[in-house]
Amino acid sequence: MTIHTPVLIVGAGPVGSALAGELGWRGVPCTLIERTDGSIEQPKMDLVGVRTMEFCRRWGILDWVRDAPYPLDYPQDYVYVTGLNGYEFAREPFPGRGFEACPPESPQKRERVPQDMFDPILQRFALSFPHVTLRYNAELVSLEESADGVRATVKDGVHGTTETIAADYLVGTDGGASTVRECLGIGMNGNPALTYTTNVMFRCKDFDTLHDKGKAYRFIFIGPDGVWLTIVAVNGGDRFRMSIVGTPEKINHSEADIRAALARAMGREFDYEILSVMRWVRRELVADRYGTARIFLAGDAAHLMSPTGGFGMNTGIGDAVDLGWKLEAAVKGWGGHELLASYEAERRPVGLRNVAEASRNLGRMLATRQRLPPPEAFEPGPAGDAARKEYGDWFASIMRLEWFANGVMLGYRYDNSPIVWPDGTPVPPDPSHPYTQTARPGARAPHVDLADGRSTLDLFGRGFTLLRLGANPPSGTRIEQAAAQWHVPLSTVTLPDPEVLAAYQRRLVLVRPDGHVAWRADAEPADAVALIDTVRGNANTIQRQQAGQTS
Repeated sequence: MTIHTPVLIVGAGPVGSALAGELGWRGVPCTLIERTDGSIEQPKMDLVGVRTMEFCRRWGILDWVRDAPYPLDYPQDYVYVTGLNGYEFAREPFPGRGFEACPPESPQKRERVPQDMFDPILQRFALSFPHVTLRYNAELVSLEESADGVRATVKDGVHGTTETIAADYLVGTDGGASTVRECLGIGMNGNPALTYTTNVMFRCKDFDTLHDKGKAYRFIFIGPDGVWLTIVAVNGGDRFRMSIVGTPEKINHSEADIRAALARAMGREFDYEILSVMRWVRRELVADRYGTARIFLAGDAAHLMSPTGGFGMNTGIGDAVDLGWKLEAAVKGWGGHELLASYEAERRPVGLRNVAEASRNLGRMLATRQRLPPPEAFEPGPAGDAARKEYGDWFASIMRLEWFANGVMLGYRYDNSPIVWPDGTPVPPDPSHPYTQTARPGARAPHVDLADGRSTLDLFGRGFTLLRLGANPPSGTRIEQAAAQWHVPLSTVTLPDPEVLAAYQRRLVLVRPDGHVAWRADAEPADAVALIDTVRGNANTIQRQQAGQTS
């Protein structure tokens, strides 16, 4: 039995579901297969970053995220302690997700919605489109790529039967042990073992009454040998995740070890129920390639990073959005021959960047193992108080680079992309914090509040958007005509608001379907067709044709 789909997505985690939703939203039929039954024992992520929330805004599912079960009023504090009934070094206070303000550079804010709450939202979004199909217990066995498409052999995990799915394109979002990546023979480079860590999900209904530290999202435990444990409020209720932060040396913690760690963290024995135990390795790896002509890798299949910072899933959803509009252009015929190849050129540098920043965050947390707390920090009295304050102030200051990281979430740019038209301005810095908006080509188009209550981000839809800014801007007619010539979807928006012109710094700005700036200038280009050919991924083909090198 053989069925056909324009795009086959392998792996129905958050990245695969987001890609299916993005394609469905764009009117592109796709099939999403998942080898498991979809159940989640241990949520691997619990932070939906600000850029991902901007995508949710674009998709129209903000209310679904807002209505997720994580309590709106549960404090999101980060607390550094010797123990829950011990001493507190410092605290980074954050309000509950229902009360945290949006940053000035975005109409959205981060959201505390763990994977077992967020995955169903993304899948609901994807399945709201009749041309999106989701199949569980369907495992990729092998694949074969040709010039015309991909043929995938898929096994039914319930009945044991196999079938062939023919697709124009295939995307592997099947995690760190990606079958798609293995079938392609693509390796990964980096550090395969930063630390061996043990995660323990446990239930305790009265957890917050058993200690004097109050409610918080994350407790980080510092002992005489530095950070050794964290406890996270997974659902803002009765479910928690304890992580025994290990070392590069492999250790298999026994149940006795786990129970001893919980007792040490609380300062005494207490009643709880262990729900699951997961032993895993923090990795620092990026795929050597992000795919081939018709097969692509996204999410953990392409990059594996320490969860310190919450960049993993959010980087993967950025992959999905970048790839989504390019797949639409390929399927619908207006994309050029080089458009899909630009996916790796744009997203692999972001993967390298975010993996490195996640490792730096891990290094900051583990810096306590190099700069050990003084012995008096674990003793009562004024000397102990002073030692804890000095040490806590130091640790809190370096950890803020992880907690305040909108530069990582929003500031990634496609500076050297072959489908971005540079404007000659100098490359700005790329700090994790603070984040400064820029409309330089390749960057995320800046957010500006409009008089009607919208954001400039609300102006960017499924196609390209040409912004005409300021008083008496150029008409943009030549760009519109060039886009129409190649059936490139384009809408034009005129905004006289001086605040928008100040943020974008040019009177004409071309924004891509993913919300990144493709080109900007104060006048129309002399050759608008060359501009459109560049941004739709056809510039190199045109140049070769003109040079007589190829047809």
